[in-house]
Amino acid sequence: MSVHQWQDLTSTEIARLAGGATVAVLPLAAIEQHGSHLPLSTDLDIGLGLLEAAMAQLGSTQDVIVLPPLALGSSLEHTDFPGTLSLMPETAMRVIEALGEAVNRAGIRRLVLFNSHGGNKAVIDLVALKLRAAHAMLVVKANYFRFAPPPQALPAKELRHGLHGGALETSMMLHLAPAKVRIEQLADAVSEGSLREQSGATLGPEGDAGYAWMAQDLHPSGVTGNAALANADIGRRLVEHFSARLATVIEEAGRFDLATLRGPTPDGI
Repeated sequence: MSVHQWQDLTSTEIARLAGGATVAVLPLAAIEQHGSHLPLSTDLDIGLGLLEAAMAQLGSTQDVIVLPPLALGSSLEHTDFPGTLSLMPETAMRVIEALGEAVNRAGIRRLVLFNSHGGNKAVIDLVALKLRAAHAMLVVKANYFRFAPPPQALPAKELRHGLHGGALETSMMLHLAPAKVRIEQLADAVSEGSLREQSGATLGPEGDAGYAWMAQDLHPSGVTGNAALANADIGRRLVEHFSARLATVIEEAGRFDLATLRGPTPDGI
């Protein structure tokens, strides 16, 4: 296994690693409010913690180059809370696309966009397709919160409605960065989505008929979920599980047959 930090390499070394099964990984996160119990760096801390754990699990033959993390994301839904730093979606798209194009120029056609912030998902979907269309790159969209959680780690209702600052994120922070968690502020923030579900409503903030929402629409604190359920042992299980899944994704990206990514026909059909 050979894991490199992009910024630590020379241009010559990047060229030597290009091609073959080398996978570039771009960590994507956010600096945004997570209520009164978690720091603004929560998404970044979790993303980098999962990535570090995943790197230790890679096979012995996998070459990986980790790009500098893009700490700022598209956090429009959290902009009414102090401390949130957000790029507009169009700006975030342009930045990620430019980084993907730089990876391609270096001769690397395998790129994993590893994302730890829900608001980035729509941006990543569009950028990945643009990079694929323009450069015939393999662009993997790896959102850890879309990975299936370990069985019985948390109640199903909490996993469904604890979208932001709930037991899942708080548990991982208690494992990865416990000094940053304000324990005395842990509380249960019941989501508007949970209340609507209980009433039998079809529309909700997520699901097959979701509506656009700002964080305060779901709870005045900007948090959804029961952070009081969190503990470091649950966080350890979650980190081990999600990082193993990420390691598998990276390894499969390295084995992916790029010949299946065909360029446009001469007539553009």
